[in-house]
Amino acid sequence: MSEIGIAVAAALFLWWFSTGAILWVVRRADDDGPDGHIWSALLSTPVLFAGVVGLQTSLEIETSEGAYIGFVSALAIWGWIELAFLSGVITGPNRSDCPPEVGEAERFRRAWGTVAYHEALLAVAMLAVGLLSWDAPNQTAFWCFGVLFAARISAKLNLYLGVPRIQTAFLPRTLMHLPSHMRMARQTWLFPISVTGLSLAVGCWIERLYATGETAFALLATLTALALIEHWLMVLPLPDEKLWRWMMPAPKNNDKRLLSEDTP
Repeated sequence: MSEIGIAVAAALFLWWFSTGAILWVVRRADDDGPDGHIWSALLSTPVLFAGVVGLQTSLEIETSEGAYIGFVSALAIWGWIELAFLSGVITGPNRSDCPPEVGEAERFRRAWGTVAYHEALLAVAMLAVGLLSWDAPNQTAFWCFGVLFAARISAKLNLYLGVPRIQTAFLPRTLMHLPSHMRMARQTWLFPISVTGLSLAVGCWIERLYATGETAFALLATLTALALIEHWLMVLPLPDEKLWRWMMPAPKNNDKRLLSEDTP
């Protein structure tokens, strides 16, 4: 198998495995009582620490090894922040449902309040990764984190403005108020802009890969393509939750609400 093929396969596996690991930890914490999510976030902090150390280590390594280290490190930092969000540890000041009759301005204020601390932490992390990577020979971690950050903001805005399909199959108890702030509707003006931007980004990474043959661009092209697919899954009725449902522990006390419907 060629080096590029290995990089693509590695990116696919790391995305699938890291997502599944986060969902698994969150599901287990859901069944461990009120403090389960807090402990899951605390006990997983070595992942964050390893990501920071790996990021700093990767900056001066210009080989394929450095690209892999930077890519995995960015996923580790991002993954811990996502785990803290899904655990309800770092979310926002608003933890209540959005009343259906509120106006658009109030709905936006409430929606922002559900994720404010989390989005602020992501922005700070993006800035920190950028400063650490400034003028470094290997900036794979920075671009990886940047792709994740941009795709995250795009996805959140699309969910707020309206998409035909909202996936809530793995939503933990700590975030059951989130779907009330989203809107299930035909995609808005933002969706074509989002998928066009991500498509262009994939094309740019592939062009750089073709021109240089560097592993980093294969990893980034694959990650961006996955972000593009995730956007299309807001529109296309495909059972994407089956990628991880088989590895999730069964909910206790016959609580099936996390596995029920794909609508709020």
